[in-house]
Amino acid sequence: QVQLVESGGGLVQAGGSLRLSCAVPGRVSSINAMGWYRQAPGKQRDLVATITSGGSTNYANSVKGRFTISRDNAKNTVSLQMNSLKPDDTAVYYCNIARGPPLRWGQGTQVTVSS
Repeated sequence: QVQLVESGGGLVQAGGSLRLSCAVPGRVSSINAMGWYRQAPGKQRDLVATITSGGSTNYANSVKGRFTISRDNAKNTVSLQMNSLKPDDTAVYYCNIARGPPLRWGQGTQVTVSS
């Protein structure tokens, strides 16, 4: 059925890069704000980056300067470019609406950063 689908995760060494993609089951241009979240084992799910319909972005301090969120209205996708990855970035990454009621959570995509 229609749902959020995250992809692009994998295993990388510290200092490496990954680009995550989220297929949104709707018109991403009509959503006020989309976000990327992450959840490590035994931890809460944290919001790490947001992007508004107007293109404004915001980042958690832990990823600022290393991660870049973007959207492609034509493809209805939201991406997260992750550079200079650290072991502490290891988590399952999810996308969802960042403001207002969330959609059903997708499966997420696993990012593992080794030392």
